[in-house]
Amino acid sequence: MSHEQEGVIKYQLKHHLESLSDDYSITAINAWRTLMYRLQLIGQDDARYEGYGFGNISQRIEFNSEQFMISGTQTGHIPVLAIDNYCLVTSATPELNQIHATGLCKPSSEALTHASVYLQDKKIQAVIHAHCPEIWRNTRKLKLSHTTKSVAYGTPEMAIAVNQLLQGESWQQASIFTLLGHEDGVIAFGENLSQAANVLIEKLSLAVAIEQG
Repeated sequence: MSHEQEGVIKYQLKHHLESLSDDYSITAINAWRTLMYRLQLIGQDDARYEGYGFGNISQRIEFNSEQFMISGTQTGHIPVLAIDNYCLVTSATPELNQIHATGLCKPSSEALTHASVYLQDKKIQAVIHAHCPEIWRNTRKLKLSHTTKSVAYGTPEMAIAVNQLLQGESWQQASIFTLLGHEDGVIAFGENLSQAANVLIEKLSLAVAIEQG
């Protein structure tokens, strides 16, 4: 199957190269990111996506804040990240295709999609962008919401599609959707990292059950 090159940042990025303060704790987000890495939902594999890293994870820094911490672009090969492998998105304007960020690495190529999810509701505190072939190819059997094949990742069109998708239904009832225009792409989110990760793992188990017949 043909697919777009992974890890390519398509949005307009204004990046301030500066170490993140030690005041920002990555303990929780890093534990969940490590688990996603072990499950091969985030990572890097020479046999997948032309060897580029895939998947990312983010968390709001405070309940009412528009800012969020996100794993950096092309960090998929690292088993356990350090704070220098994370970036702080300080502002995002999906409709203008713009992101402002600070950190020693640049934000993930899917940061604009994460921002679009956060803009839906202050209660959304965590987002995981996984690459899961089992969930992705069973989108319809799992009755998952999804963006269309014509919508490419990391674009304003994707941000608009996410907004339309999540405005059209109660996200509390279905906090996961697939990106049919982004091979194996799955977005899970929730009121905390545990909720986002658990819905992802639950759907993975159901997809595996479907494929095992």
